[in-house]
Order: sequence, then structure tokens, then C-alpha cells
Amino acid sequence: MAKRTASNSDWAAGVGQLGQTSQGIADAIAAVARRYDQAYRGDAFELPEEVEAMPIFHDWSSGRLAARTTSPFWDIAQPRKNDRCLDIGCGVSFLIYPWCEWNAYFYGQEVSSVAQQVLNTRSPQLNSKLFKGVVQAPAHRLDYDPDQFDLAIATGVSCYYPIDYWETVLAAVRRVVKPGGIFVFDVVNTDQELAENWAILETYLGAEVLLEPPDAWQQLIKKSGATLVSQRPGDIFTLYKVRVP
Repeated sequence: MAKRTASNSDWAAGVGQLGQTSQGIADAIAAVARRYDQAYRGDAFELPEEVEAMPIFHDWSSGRLAARTTSPFWDIAQPRKNDRCLDIGCGVSFLIYPWCEWNAYFYGQEVSSVAQQVLNTRSPQLNSKLFKGVVQAPAHRLDYDPDQFDLAIATGVSCYYPIDYWETVLAAVRRVVKPGGIFVFDVVNTDQELAENWAILETYLGAEVLLEPPDAWQQLIKKSGATLVSQRPGDIFTLYKVRVP
């Protein structure tokens, strides 16, 4: 039997608590899921000629862009031995990052059903003790026990959603991460010209990128009650390391 893919109505059912914005968030989640399902399956994207003429498109299609879009969360918050870690929007993280070397327990959450299936199929063969499975769910729906995790990670996620939605995500993370635990996430570095071009490309690939100034993110962190510990700017993203109260 073929695996059922979540539809817009399914995502809407999971975001009802967000009020009047729930349908817009559900549409955005569904768009991100389709965009990454397509990429993980290796399906071709049909783009306008003017987009394919952009230098960033050639970097993306050749694979050279990947290193510049990767946020190395381990540089500012490397998982420690026996840490319980939640990777939100994990993609195929457990297969490509050194989780086995870190010897940390991995719990994944992802909207792409293709990525979820790949990880749940292959990861137990790599290390069935450390890999605790991947669920298909959006960033704000964290169905875990309170104070379950030492570390939460969300890279390549916030850029697709309004900043008000990320306030809801931060509240959900606070519930499941231990007091004093760490949350690492990245946001688009709007001071970089490359970031704007990447946002244009991503929008044409099917998932609109929303650009917010750095001040807005720092104000949100302060409002959430978390403490900004450090940040690491990159070519496209800035990593934030925050401590959960």
C-alpha cells in the first residue's frame, strides 16, 4: 500500500490553535513539504528562464550551494554524550551528520514524508540505539513529554514562516526542553546579498521565503524569555544559540 502524504487539510487540522492565521500556516507547511518531497525524490523542478539564468541557480543545480546553505549547529552547540536531542525539520540529518560520534540520542521531526521514510528505514541500520525515530509533524506541534530534551535544533525551517508563527514554535520548544537547555535555530541573514537571491530561488522552487530583519528575531527571543547565548553569521543564515529558561 502506498504511503499517504499529508494534505493541506491535514496540516490545517494540526494548526487550529493558531487562530485566524492557521490556514495560511497550513498552506505554507504543505508547500514546504511538497518542495522537499520533490527534492528528496530527485524530481526535476521547472523554473522560468530568468531564474535559471541567475548565478545562484547554477550553484544550486551543481550542488555547490549546499555548503553555503548548511548551518553547522554543532559549531556552537555540539551534542554531548547521552544528550537527548530533538531535530526539528531534520531532513536526513542522522545520515549525514556525525550523530554516532557525538553518541547523542536523536529524535527527528519533519514535514517531508520522503525524508521521514528514508530516515526511519535507513537510520536503525546505522545505529538503532541512538536513533529514536522521526515523526511527520510541523515545528509547533511537539508531542513530547515536558523537559524531555537537553538540546533542540531547527535549521532551515524558520525562513518559510511568519515570525509570529515562530513565537509559537519557541513556546513549544520551551515546554519540551529542560530548563537551562539549549535551542539552536537559524534565520535568513538579510544583510547578505546572497540571501535575497536564495530567497527568490526558493520561492520559485515552491516554498516562499519570508525575510525579517535581525532586530525582529532578537526581540522575539527576548520576548520568549529565552537568553541569546551566541550567534554565528553565515553567507545565507545566521545561527542563534539560546538558553531555555
